[in-house]
This record gives sequence, C-alpha cells and structure tokens, in this order.
Amino acid sequence: MSRKPTLAEIGAFLAHVRAASPGADPGPLLSEKADLLERIANANPGDQDAADVAREARAAADRHNRNGG
Repeated sequence: MSRKPTLAEIGAFLAHVRAASPGADPGPLLSEKADLLERIANANPGDQDAADVAREARAAADRHNRNGG
C-alpha cells in the first residue's frame, strides 16, 4: 500500500504554489499535485472520490505535458 503524503509534503506543495510566479509554467505543480493525490487515493483504496480526483489531476498534468507546457 502506498504511503499517504505527510503534512510536511503537503505544506511544501502549498509553498511551491505560493512561490510560483504568475505566468510560470504550471506543469511541475500539476505533476506534483497529481502525485500527492495519487498517493492519497492509493492509501485509501475504497474511496472512489479520491480515485476520481487523482485520475483527473493526472490527466490534466499529462495533457499539459503533452501539449508542451
């Protein structure tokens, strides 16, 4: 079973969001968000909502990366 993100990891992600410059490439943040949400979903296998949100986040990150950022 996957390990849930720690509060420190979530805090670090939020710090990255706050530090992001307007107009900067959101690709790294989209990927980081998807990674965290996938870990949450994997740690909670019975939570369909978590799985759906994680899947949508990964799709958005992948779409962004395919389109060259």
